[in-house]
Amino acid sequence: MNHLIAPSLLSADFLNLEKDIEMLNRSDADWFHLDVMDGLFVPNISFGAGIISQISKKAKKPLDVHLMIVDPDRYLEQFAKAGAAMISVHYEACTHLNRTVSAIRSLGVKAGVVLNPHTPVHLLTDILGEVDLVLLMSVNPGFGGQKFIERTFPKIMALKSMIREHDSGALIEVDGGVDLSNAPALIKSGVDVLVAGNTIFSSTDPLQTIHQLKLV
Repeated sequence: MNHLIAPSLLSADFLNLEKDIEMLNRSDADWFHLDVMDGLFVPNISFGAGIISQISKKAKKPLDVHLMIVDPDRYLEQFAKAGAAMISVHYEACTHLNRTVSAIRSLGVKAGVVLNPHTPVHLLTDILGEVDLVLLMSVNPGFGGQKFIERTFPKIMALKSMIREHDSGALIEVDGGVDLSNAPALIKSGVDVLVAGNTIFSSTDPLQTIHQLKLV
C-alpha cells in the first residue's frame, strides 16, 4: 500500500477554514486529520463534534478524528454522527480499551488507538487484532509545531514487527513534527499514514508540499 497523507486541520486558518478544506479536497491528501482536545487530557482546547459536523459537509475525503480527551466513551456516538470515518482514542485515557474499541466499531467507524511518546508499544499486544490503526505521537500531544522526537523510530519498527507477528491489518500513523526531511525515513521505518500540520499550512505552496510528502 502506498502511504497516506493526513493534513492536520489544527494548523489551518480557522478564519478561512472553508478555503483550506477546499484546498485539501483538490490536493493529493488522503484524509483530514482532526485533533479534538478538551483542556484536561492535554493542556489545550480545540474543537468538538459541532465543528467536525460542519467540516464533514465540505470535506470530500475521510475524516480521521483523534480524541485527546478524558472519558472518550461518552462522546463516541456524537463524533460518529458528525461524520468521522475513523475515531482514535488514547491508550492512556481508556480504562477498558477493548470495550471502547468495540463501541467505536459498533458505530460503523474504523477504530484506532493512540500512544503518547512515553508509552511503550508492547502494551498493545492484546488489542492489535481489534484496531484498524495505531497512531504514534512523535511529540507530546496538545500543540502543533513541536520538534519531532527521534526515539519514535525504534517504536515504529517494534510496532511493525508486532503487527506482522499478530497478522494484524492495523495501519501505523505518526503525528508530530513530520516534515519533508524526516518523511522518507518514517516511511522506510514502516509508517503507513503521515499526519502533517504546520509543514503543510505554513508552506507557501501547500498543494506542492502535500504532493512532495506523497512522493517520498
